[in-house]
Parts: sequence; structure tokens; C-alpha cells
Amino acid sequence: METVQLKLEERVATITLNRPGQLNAMNIELLTSLNNALEEVEKSSADIVVITGAGKAFSAGGDMKMMLQEADAQQFSQVMDMIESISLKFYSLPKITIAALNGAAAGLGLSLALGADYVIADQNARAAMNFIGIGLVPDGGGHFHMEQRLGAVKAKQLIWQGEMLNAEQAYEVGLIDQYTTNEFSQLVEETVGHILKAPTKSMIETKEIIQKKHYNTLAETLKSEKISQQKMRETKDHQEGVDAFLNKRHPEFKGE
Repeated sequence: METVQLKLEERVATITLNRPGQLNAMNIELLTSLNNALEEVEKSSADIVVITGAGKAFSAGGDMKMMLQEADAQQFSQVMDMIESISLKFYSLPKITIAALNGAAAGLGLSLALGADYVIADQNARAAMNFIGIGLVPDGGGHFHMEQRLGAVKAKQLIWQGEMLNAEQAYEVGLIDQYTTNEFSQLVEETVGHILKAPTKSMIETKEIIQKKHYNTLAETLKSEKISQQKMRETKDHQEGVDAFLNKRHPEFKGE
């Protein structure tokens, strides 16, 4: 089964993360396929890109099995480099991008979604930058995107709390732009339809002016996240967080 599905229909490209049985958790296969899909979309004639998830979730984030298997530095570096490539490609796409949160977006999944121009959600969607639960820091540009949307102080606090927000809460703090209590597919169609009727060349030009201004900051953030993630993987708190996750218990962190 393809871990990422790409559908091109005239001016609209739809990318679907497709590991529904694993809540679209991102393993190396999915990350590689997503990177390839973004390259294909960039070359296409599409003006709008919608990214969503199959099944009940947008994405639960990084695949925990993959994270546990990345014991050696080379494997870890390869995964982080792929995340960096995806984050920069998605952020700088010369298209109007929409993250359609059909369900939960957590960790790396939320970082990816926040890189979109518009983030819209189903009323049952959830959002969490929950790396803190296993003693890690956000990756995928999570620090950058949270600060862009919330400001530095609120971004820090939400990252430290790592709480799962429902759609209404995520909207109120500014993580998402719109959510619906009606049929979610209708909101997606309406959003796409509204943009298709607009002068998209003008919209994309504005996007490129703004994105170019911040591109290097995102690139620097991604490199910092890679370094910090490696440091945190070596802490006792991370080991405790992983063990607690695997054994379904509350972690007991000691700041070590």
C-alpha cells in the first residue's frame, strides 16, 4: 500500500498520508514518499495543494517504532535530514497550501500541518505539540511555526505543556484558522473553491515575498532542532518518557 497518495486534478493537488492503521505515523517510507510527492507537486500546474490524512487521523507524528530503531547516529541523521527537506519544501512551495486536519495532528504531524498557508479542521480534530511527553523537543520546524502563529511566549508555553487541544481550543489560541461542526469535506471544498476564484498568481507572489524573508530562519531552526533532538535522546528523561509510553504509565521526570 502506498504510504502517500497523490491526486492531481487540474489546478488542485491532494496529498493523503496513508497509514490509517498506524494513525498515519511517519516512518522513513512515508517520509520519503512525502518528499517525492512534494517534488512532483512543485513541478505540476496545480495552484492549490491540500494535505490530509486517511482514516481517523491527520498524523500521530513520528513513528515510535522508527524512533526506537534509530539507535545509531547515522540513521538518526538521515531521518532528520529527510524531515528538514520536507519542511523546507512544503513551506516554500509556490502554491497555496491547505492542511486539512480530518483528525488528530500530533508532534511531527502538527509541525507539518502548521507549515501550510491555511490550517482547517474537523470538529473532532485534535492538535498537540507533545514531544515534551517523551523528553524531546519539537522537530519539523515546530518551534518556528508555533512562534509564527502564536508569538514566542505562548509558543514556549504550549510546547512545554504538550497538551492535546480540541478543535475549538486550537482555533482560539490561533493554531488553526477555521473548523467546522458540519461536514468536513464541505469545508475543504468551500476553502478550495474560494481560492480557485481568486487571482492565485497574485496570492502566490505575496506568499513568496513573505516566505523568502523567513526561509533562512526556518532552515536555521531545523538545524537547531536536529542538534537538540540528538542531545535530548541521550537524556535520562527521554529514556524514562519512552519507557513510560511503552508501558502505558505516567512518566517520572527528574530533569536529567
